[in-house]
Amino acid sequence: MVDRLTRASELTVEEKASLTSGRSFWETEPVDRVGIPSLYLTDGPHGVRKQAQGGDHLGIGDSVPATCFPPAVALGSSWDAELLERVGAALGEEAKAEGVGVLLGPGINIKRSPLCGRNFEYLSEDPIVSGRLGAALVRGLQSQGVGASLKHFAANNQETDRLRVSADVDERPLREIYLRGFQHVVEQAQPWTVMCSYNRINGVYASEDPWLLTSVLRDEWGFDGLVVSDWGAVNDRVSALVAGLDLEMPSTGGVTDAQLVAAVRDGSLAESVLDTAANRVIELVEKALAGADADATYDVDAHHALAREVAGRSIVLLKNDGVLPLSTAAGRSIAVVGEFARTPRYQGAGSSQIVPTRLDNALDEVIALAGDATVAFAPGYVLGESADADAVALTAEAVGIAAAADDVLVFLGLPGEDESEGFDREHLELPAAQTALLEAVIAANPRVTVVLSNGGVVRVSGWSDRVPAIVEGWLLGQAGGGAIADVLFGVVNPSGRLAESIPVRIEDTASFLNFPGEKGHVRYGEGLFVGYRDFDARGAAVSFPFGHGLSYTTFAFGAPTAAPTADGGIRVTVDVTNTGARDGREVVQVYVSVPSSRVQRPVRELKGFAAVAIAAGATETVVVELPASDLAYYDTELGGWSVEAGDYVVEVGASSRDLRGSVTVSLAGDGRTAPLSVDSTLGEWLEHPVGGPILMAALAQSAEAEGMGAMLADPSLRRMAESIPLIRAAAFPGSPVTHDQLDQLVAAANA
Repeated sequence: MVDRLTRASELTVEEKASLTSGRSFWETEPVDRVGIPSLYLTDGPHGVRKQAQGGDHLGIGDSVPATCFPPAVALGSSWDAELLERVGAALGEEAKAEGVGVLLGPGINIKRSPLCGRNFEYLSEDPIVSGRLGAALVRGLQSQGVGASLKHFAANNQETDRLRVSADVDERPLREIYLRGFQHVVEQAQPWTVMCSYNRINGVYASEDPWLLTSVLRDEWGFDGLVVSDWGAVNDRVSALVAGLDLEMPSTGGVTDAQLVAAVRDGSLAESVLDTAANRVIELVEKALAGADADATYDVDAHHALAREVAGRSIVLLKNDGVLPLSTAAGRSIAVVGEFARTPRYQGAGSSQIVPTRLDNALDEVIALAGDATVAFAPGYVLGESADADAVALTAEAVGIAAAADDVLVFLGLPGEDESEGFDREHLELPAAQTALLEAVIAANPRVTVVLSNGGVVRVSGWSDRVPAIVEGWLLGQAGGGAIADVLFGVVNPSGRLAESIPVRIEDTASFLNFPGEKGHVRYGEGLFVGYRDFDARGAAVSFPFGHGLSYTTFAFGAPTAAPTADGGIRVTVDVTNTGARDGREVVQVYVSVPSSRVQRPVRELKGFAAVAIAAGATETVVVELPASDLAYYDTELGGWSVEAGDYVVEVGASSRDLRGSVTVSLAGDGRTAPLSVDSTLGEWLEHPVGGPILMAALAQSAEAEGMGAMLADPSLRRMAESIPLIRAAAFPGSPVTHDQLDQLVAAANA
């Protein structure tokens, strides 16, 4: 047990201020006089990027070797919280062995647009997936006595102008889409720290937004940890401290410390505010000391094996017309085409770049698993060059081995310079040299499996209908080469599911006309309709839908049942049978709609899921709990969450477009209603459980009510009348409701 460190009340103003900013790029400031040590924070989120000397936040400087686990783009496709908790625990072991107190991750920002350059570092386009998986990573990491830093809080959904752009988003989508995942992680996993983002939200920098950092994060969600800035995200240090930002990173060389001291001295900053932040830093240091172990080590080989397992579970088999898994029989030949097979792209560029403990490539692993089959390789293209003078020769070589092979594997993907932290992508296209190569190979031998390596989705609509198999390999970390081979040969039965939709064209995405904005602002004009919520609402074509993924076995869903729970949620039960000859894993996805909702909603929204292992021929009964909090919508008039009374349609399936059964559940709701006013419409009054009867009673007592009653009884006239605010209705000549009654009606309805 660590002794309780000195509290801020026993420190000088200068010492308190020093605690709230960095000593160096990665360390906090110690107070040697009273024995408060410094704390080491370092980049994650899919590995420990501890830099041996100096520091940078762009992945430029070298760092100590660590296991490079699959980045979030792959982890999200596992849909498996238990698996991600194991990854988090392994990250914690490595961080502890390196003397790191806080690992900067996970990143759970929503993939608003597939063009975001940092999408490889985020889990999903859906907040339920991001929240559940993010919480699992935090639990695993912190189980080892190492703190997580949940990031980037909040509405950080692009890299263009990221240090100052204002994400202009209405409150309901902000709450339901962009904050919901953060809320779940905070409430269910209590990360030690939350990292505020660079950007502004509706004109206010996240680092100095008291609504975000205090009212929402602490007062509503109950966060009791420390808020740290993203590196260089602080605009005004004094304002940030008042707003709730406790620790500024990295060091400013004492510049902002002096600003805090001066503000306390001149009375513009209450010393108690500085005390609060300093105490939070001290409490974080205490947690890190309690979890530290100078003798800690980790099993490098075991972690590499875990990285391979996780990568295999994250690969998504998008298409398979009977060519996979590959045969290893004698006399079979396999052509491997594409430099990515030999030179893997296994992680994104920027601050999360890990120096791996080892690195597998798919070519070597395919050869190792090919058995009695023969393997030939041709690079097909050159990485890192926009124009290749040898393209003709490289293509001819690739076509030659493809034409002679029984099976052809074509490895395609995005080079690192096409997607990175710091800038957004300009399009969804694969490099032209790669697609030209693919066309030539297909012409020589149509039995092609395309294996993709990419941190964000790419357009496949130009060729996906002409290849029998597509394997979405994402960025898979240091063991990804082996994982790809495992899936190609059936050693691992693929079970990954898309955590983001793959559009036919970038022009089809909801954010297309509002990304990345201009003149310091980006308007989230699509509102709630992000990703599949938009595609499904419009019935728009997609290349592959949210939640999609194939297996080498098949699954049959029984008829689902559902029932209300004591907390106002829904418990969903469904039997799932593995009807094939191989053991496999299915992701049971539960979508909900409220057809009679009084507010705009998507046609369906994911509200729960479960990843389930099912043996060949076996049946598993799967239970998915949908908490009331996840069924609620954010009522902007009420200023809070509300679960509507009414019928909820629960659909269970294998993607947002592959729904196997549905059931309707009636919920009583939470009874919360927005207050009525004189500006509320007649329709809003009539729908209100209290206001409706009061208004009708008032009408019944009036001699002039007959005309109004007739209007309300006529369906076409009623629709017109329902749009009239009560105060306007009272102004009409002969209205049965008078101005003198308005205040009484409002008071009675809201009593």
